[in-house]
Amino acid sequence: MSHTPHELHEEFPEHAETLTRLKTSDAHFARLAEEYHEINRAVHRAETNVEPMDDLAETELRKQRAHLKDEIYAMLTKG
Repeated sequence: MSHTPHELHEEFPEHAETLTRLKTSDAHFARLAEEYHEINRAVHRAETNVEPMDDLAETELRKQRAHLKDEIYAMLTKG
């Protein structure tokens, strides 16, 4: 399997423990992380032409991924 960039633990290595904890203790966070993972994989498949898609669709997926990443980061860093 090829390396997929933008995995959450790679994006937020300083929050690895919090990521793991929230995935198991917070259902909303776990759902966001799973949705991020699914979109990230779809972007990767498009980038590598495993499942090509038009530029507009790929751009929309990238925007969704960025939005989820922002939401996840906010949850990781809230005091």
